[in-house]
Amino acid sequence: MLHIRAAQPEDVGTILELIRGLAEYEHEPQAAQATAEDLLRDGFGPVPRFHCVIVDWDGTPAGFALYFYNYSTWKGRPGIFLEDIFVWPQYRRKGIGKALLLHLAQIAVAENCGRYEWLVLDWNTPAIEFYEALGAKQMKAWLPMRVEDEALLALGRKS
Repeated sequence: MLHIRAAQPEDVGTILELIRGLAEYEHEPQAAQATAEDLLRDGFGPVPRFHCVIVDWDGTPAGFALYFYNYSTWKGRPGIFLEDIFVWPQYRRKGIGKALLLHLAQIAVAENCGRYEWLVLDWNTPAIEFYEALGAKQMKAWLPMRVEDEALLALGRKS
């Protein structure tokens, strides 16, 4: 019933649909600006910027997890950052989200990673409780910072 597999270039349309589904769930459908070309270039080009796994339920894509590697200078080891995880509503409560999280944890262990991290929206109490039940801890002392769009362009022009 449940099969997790590495995404292939031909899955780009499915990945894009799942990203848009996640944006809808997070009440920001307009924020999902990625295109199929972006995903093909950045996930399946000569230097992949991300990795993705898709979970199929009875042969139908039910969810995905998109991640990339970072590096911990303090641990002296790579880590995995889970950028997005999403399961279509009709497939929830079947263990798919947990299977995706465990699959990435297994990749992190196999690759000798020192950390496995992700962000969760502060209003998403069910997800927070689910993650904590799996052993995740909130990093309350660390605040995410972001520079994007025009602010990123302006910062990049400073000398």
